[in-house]
Amino acid sequence: MTAFLPIFEQNFTMRLALFFVFAFSFSVCSQSDFQKGELAFAKKDYPKAIEWFSKHLDEHPDDPATLESIGDVYCAQNKWKSGLSYFEKLKTRFPKNADYHYKYGGALGMVAKNSNKFKALGMIGDVTESFEKALELNPKHIDARWALIELYLELPGIVGGSESKAKRYASELAKLSPVDGHLANGRIAEYYKRWSEAEKHYKNAIAVGGSKTCYQKLADLYKKSNQPEKARETMAEYSQKNKS
Repeated sequence: MTAFLPIFEQNFTMRLALFFVFAFSFSVCSQSDFQKGELAFAKKDYPKAIEWFSKHLDEHPDDPATLESIGDVYCAQNKWKSGLSYFEKLKTRFPKNADYHYKYGGALGMVAKNSNKFKALGMIGDVTESFEKALELNPKHIDARWALIELYLELPGIVGGSESKAKRYASELAKLSPVDGHLANGRIAEYYKRWSEAEKHYKNAIAVGGSKTCYQKLADLYKKSNQPEKARETMAEYSQKNKS
């Protein structure tokens, strides 16, 4: 379980929807506690973000956006148990919200990662169920599929790990997002050290998407397969194509 849900851990805060619209004439005092919390979170001032969100929650104890934001802040600090409690409240109060089930499953997965193996195995069913519930509620949920891919790759076969299951979700991703599909298939091939197959998928991702993430995945693959010069050339190619 040492590498349990690595993608979730790395990318948990990447897709958090934070929007800030403030006129220059507004003073700090004119902002709500929630807005102040958003600003602190954006600056990675986590203690201050918790402080402002908590103040807002005191006045609006049932506000789901505030509960979610506090959970997000805790998880951004790898305080998974603290974040888990907020997502558990949200999925209980709003059982038809796919994101709440996804975040609950992700936080629970990270709690499992940091638990002893026996305890972690007892959590796997709930983790899987949460991600699958997110897909049931939102069949186009990309992040939940990524989480399931990682889960089925990392789990031992005796407790449900399966390359074929991971590939199934990668195929579903490809239909929703070709770039994610190539990246997912590359990830699966890379996990099993099928370097040339992974290289092909990552190059396809670059051809379709061309984002820095696509190039970085290919560069990281070259590093893992002891090809440092190709890794440098890959990122140099990205920099050359994206000169401002």
